[in-house]
This record gives sequence, structure tokens and C-alpha cells, in this order.
Amino acid sequence: MLKRTVLFDMHRAAGAKMVDFGGWEMPLHYGSQIEEHLAVRSGCGMFDVSHMRVVDVAGADALRALQLLLANDAGRLVAGKALYSCMLRHDGGVLDDLIVYRLADDTATYRLVVNAGTADRDLAWLRQVREERAFDCEFRERSDLALIAVQGPNARACVARAVPHIEPVVEALGVFCAAVLDQWFIARTGYTGEDGFEIALPEPQAAQLWQALAAVDVAACGLGARDTLRLEAGMNLYGAEMDESVTPLESGLAWTVDLRTARDFIGRSALERQRAEPHLRQLLGLKLLDRGVLRSHQSVVTAQGPGEITSGTFGPTIGCSIALARVPAGVAPKEQVSVALRSGPAKAVVCRPPFVRHGRVLA
Repeated sequence: MLKRTVLFDMHRAAGAKMVDFGGWEMPLHYGSQIEEHLAVRSGCGMFDVSHMRVVDVAGADALRALQLLLANDAGRLVAGKALYSCMLRHDGGVLDDLIVYRLADDTATYRLVVNAGTADRDLAWLRQVREERAFDCEFRERSDLALIAVQGPNARACVARAVPHIEPVVEALGVFCAAVLDQWFIARTGYTGEDGFEIALPEPQAAQLWQALAAVDVAACGLGARDTLRLEAGMNLYGAEMDESVTPLESGLAWTVDLRTARDFIGRSALERQRAEPHLRQLLGLKLLDRGVLRSHQSVVTAQGPGEITSGTFGPTIGCSIALARVPAGVAPKEQVSVALRSGPAKAVVCRPPFVRHGRVLA
């Protein structure tokens, strides 16, 4: 049986088309995926992302554990700051990508937000490593929390109007920072390429926040718009751009890997070996020049050899089909390549993502 978030009944009452997403029954759209996409680019939209797993990490060895488990260095975090990182296998394959927050300077307390489809495996891995290394820390699932993302250029103003008592927090909060206010956790993060917030709050309060946002004309948005927005923003999707079979270095995520310090972490030695390889694959963007739609797993023919699309769709902001593709070393922006569509070969131009950021078309 599919799992449901605390807002399920509100989605159904609003006429949402519900789909199976990683074992959760989630809204795909509320009528028009393109309208929802454009609402976020031009104004403000909200997403129920309560299917994602919030995990609190606490204990004397919390930081030591995270520094071993994550490719990025959680030791750089001060209270209220966030960090994006991959969690790797020993061979460098990506178990998950996640955000880690430091909750306070005076206590060893951190918060992870992990993907819904990998959450159970993630927790098993976290606890396995803790037991193997005898770390003094706990990984606590926060199943009592709902998570709502509010995204768009008007997100700050809309959140302040909808929930006046948190206005001072949202006005002061920097990008990739977070604050705790009573039982609410407010982070200035998101998955759309626009400004906005991800708000974790007790489940019984989620419906009230959703209604308050709707009352100030924040558009309800589903997973369809979330996917086209993140692709235009050049953001990776777990299971598409990366998984256990590929490393961050061939997924456009080398910037998230801390190889500058001497800190050891799971997967480091494998990444150092791979970094020395002369023909390392790379993740780049494609814009379709011919008619058709780019889709995942379509073959890409380049002068340097074959590649494959990892994610592709129509980009509503750009007005053409776009994709992320894993291609051979040596392929460079502005080159033309050929993509195998169902209708036959089609021309595309290589570009460096993001395609769109903060409402501006960049590619």
C-alpha cells in the first residue's frame, strides 16, 4: 500500500492527479503542470515534500560520523548553515545526495534531509557505519514533521504575509541558511533554481500553513513542475544523474567533494583513483535544435564517442526541449551532437547547466 503525507486529503480535494513516487502517493499536478512551473518562475508556488526523510544526528561523535559518511566536509558548518553533499559507497558510487544542517554551535546536533526513495537504505547505512566505528551518536527519524517547500521570486514576501510571526526570520535568513523558531525549522533552500524556503513543522500544523499560503495566492504545485524546474536549474535527480553505479566526479558534482583537506571519508580513495583517469565522463546540458522531446536513456552521438541522456523534457521557461547527458571527456559547450529520438536522429547543442537560474535564461 502506498504511503501518504499528512496533506493527502487536501491534494485530493484540490483535484490533484496522484501518482506513485517512491512508494508514496503524491500529486503530479493540479491541472496544468506548465502553469505550475511558470507560477514558480514568475511568482510563488508551494510543494508538499513531506515524503522526504528528516533525520536528526546528535551525540558526542556526531561530527566525526558525518565527516566519515559524507564526501563534503560537515566540519565547515557553523550554526544555521547548510551544506549539500553526496554519501558514498566505498567504491565511490553515490548512495544518496542530501543536505546537512548544523543546528547549534554549543551542541553536537545536525539535521539531514534525504531522498524518499533511498531513506530506509540511508538509515541502515548510517547505523551500520556507526556500529562498525563505535561512534557515540544517534540517527533519529523525524516522522513527526511535515515538509513544505515555498519557491519563487515572491517566496519571501508570500511567506511573511501568510505567517506574519516568522517574518523577521525569513527577512534575515541568508541563502543556504536555516533557523529554528519554536517547533518550526525554516531553511532558505530549494530545488527549483529560484529563491525560497523549505519549512519543516509538526504534522498537525501542516494543513494550516498550506491553507495560509493558498490564501495569499501561492500556487499548489506537483512533482511534474518540480522536475521541470530542477532540470532547467541544472540540478541532479537521484536515480537519474547519479546512483550507486556512478560517482560524483562523473555526475557534475565534483564541487561537492572535499579532496583539498586530509580528511578521510568513505569513497575517497576510489575518487582519487578515478580523478587520475584521462577519459573521465562528464555531465553536460543539451538543447534540442530539431523538433521532438529529449528523454532519459536516449543515445547521444558525439565526435568523442557515445553518451546517454540522464534526464530530458520540455523546458517551459526556455521554450524548447532540454536534457542533462553523461558524455565523454572532450565534449565541450557549443558543440553539436546527435540524439537518437524515436523519430530518428536529431541535432542538439551542448551547453553548461544551469539553463535557467533566478528567472533568467542562461543557456
